Amino acid sequence: MQLTLSIPALLFPAISLTMLAYNARYLAIAALIRNLHGQYSNDATAPLKKQIEQLRKRLDIIKYMQATAIVSFLLAAVTMFLVYVELEVWANIIFGISLVFLMISLILSLIEVQLSTKALGIQLKNMEE
Repeated sequence: MQLTLSIPALLFPAISLTMLAYNARYLAIAALIRNLHGQYSNDATAPLKKQIEQLRKRLDIIKYMQATAIVSFLLAAVTMFLVYVELEVWANIIFGISLVFLMISLILSLIEVQLSTKALGIQLKNMEE
């Protein structure tokens, strides 16, 4: 396959939108943690501790999601440079690695969504009781 400058450039809008979505998830969790801080100071119940534990896991996953997306973005830029200087073999290798990092980021995103859904299920269960 002939790698041109336009192929890695196609990743730029996708990764940028992904980063925006990840940042929105991070900000939502940060706001939730700030709200829970006040509740925890007043009443440190077991369900609240469980929720805090889930939020810590989700924050870690989001950190890795963002990191792998950034690495993917950076490697796509490096690929464009390598295509520009006509190092085709290295460009293909780096572009492949960039795609792997993007896939890892998306898999982490899926895991975080599953944890988020599980946490909401626990919250709903507590409300029903």
